[in-house]
Amino acid sequence: MRISLRLLTPALTGLLLVAAAGHAQPAADGYTAPRTIYGDPDLQGIWQTMNTAVWNIQDHPAELGIPAGQGVVIGNEIPYRADALQQREENYRNRANDPEASCKMVGVPRTMYMPYPFQIFQTPGQVTILSEYVHSVRKVYIDSAHPENPVQQLWMGDSRGRWDGETLVIDTNNFTDQTWFDRSGNFHSDALHVVERLTRASPDHLLYEVTIEDPEIFTEPWEMRMPLYRRVEDNARLLEYECQAYLELERNNQ
Repeated sequence: MRISLRLLTPALTGLLLVAAAGHAQPAADGYTAPRTIYGDPDLQGIWQTMNTAVWNIQDHPAELGIPAGQGVVIGNEIPYRADALQQREENYRNRANDPEASCKMVGVPRTMYMPYPFQIFQTPGQVTILSEYVHSVRKVYIDSAHPENPVQQLWMGDSRGRWDGETLVIDTNNFTDQTWFDRSGNFHSDALHVVERLTRASPDHLLYEVTIEDPEIFTEPWEMRMPLYRRVEDNARLLEYECQAYLELERNNQ
């Protein structure tokens, strides 16, 4: 997949980055994002995390093939119910069974801190997030309600968004229970409810905040927070990661 904002003409790119300055309200740190031609804060571009959350969202030491990392969970503790904590420990002992290892979509919020870039596109009614990992696509419908009585659970959930000043707030539910939060076995049920907040904090980074609720697994909601960084290389773009093809080739060569 070779999708790049550089395919836009200079004139259109300029329009997308011009702020409707008279209507923009600054973020908490005083930064005001440029505006799209529709007047919304402009989050478009190619972004990527620079942490180790994909291995473990909590503090963790280094192991063979795993870098040490500081957690992204606020307070570093996840409030598991007693029975769910036993399952999390079982998952850790069997972490080779992480759904990512079989090239499945990794769900939300994990898709946002995978070690692959993703690209954001905006229109007035939809924000689209394309990931390099297995070509996964998130469609965030703006100012739209979740469907009632959905007939199918989704690997990436059903995402609905709204603007809160400088921040895009994304409310996602209707998940399958087949994804984990990381490679260490932190997990959820199909009752998962995720609220994400994406705020342009500077020209080259987004603040990503997420609240997790799942009464079947956790005793109370908990939060994660991390920066996401713009890929600023002249030729930055999404490339190919054909996970399933690589997995099949490895199996055939065994």
